[in-house]
Amino acid sequence: MYANKVKKVVAVHDLSGVGRVSLTVVIPILSSMGFQVCPLPTAVLSSHTQYPEFSFLDLTDEMPKIISEWKKLEVQFDAFYTGYLGSPRQIHIVSDFIDDFRRPDGLVVVDPVLGDNGRLYANFHESMIDEMKHLITKADVVTPNLTELFYLLGIPYKEMNTDEELKSYLRQLSDCGPEVVIITSVPVRDDKHKTSVYAYNRNGNRYWKVTCPYLPAHYPGTGDTFTSVITGALLQLQLCGSYAVCRIARNAGIRAVHRRRRQIGFSAE
Repeated sequence: MYANKVKKVVAVHDLSGVGRVSLTVVIPILSSMGFQVCPLPTAVLSSHTQYPEFSFLDLTDEMPKIISEWKKLEVQFDAFYTGYLGSPRQIHIVSDFIDDFRRPDGLVVVDPVLGDNGRLYANFHESMIDEMKHLITKADVVTPNLTELFYLLGIPYKEMNTDEELKSYLRQLSDCGPEVVIITSVPVRDDKHKTSVYAYNRNGNRYWKVTCPYLPAHYPGTGDTFTSVITGALLQLQLCGSYAVCRIARNAGIRAVHRRRRQIGFSAE
């Protein structure tokens, strides 16, 4: 109904008033890359959850209403990018939303937020893992960290892994649906001062590994920055080709770190 040549990306994330994470990171990055970002907010928080106290407004009941209005307007999206989802019901809503709105050439990027450092995030349970396993079957690209990789595969977490083990994990997760799998936050064996990103593209059966210095600090929003750049770059290139994924993963990691360091220095935000 409404013609617009600018590609639309629906971003399913929470919104934090203080702290540069989720939608406050996703919207400016993708907008600066030339896309119209259409937020589907999952919650509104006074600040991100790394602060000692914060308010939280759950928007689960509002999400289907927003989706319904978009359907009336016959809005079409070129990409779906999901991040933090706070409950199994939210994941189910998003899964149905993708089924209903996705076009044959649509891109689906899922950042399967579940946990870190070998543990689930607070208030997450096994039902979240089960629903997320279902959601990633609809994805073209998934960007789990190492912890989330193991939860999605249903195998015990192991911090140190060989390249061959990681290649096997990448293939196993890709076999669940996504053509491209990118694992972040992978420790480097025998070198605690470095970290790696591993990537796999089922189209061509290609693997990549990018290693960079590990910064011993916590920067909330870096993962959101990383996957936002991945999403925007894939849309710009109009492909998920082998060379593209390698180059995008490398550049996204560099940009994510430098963008967050410029934004926040060494503050808590």
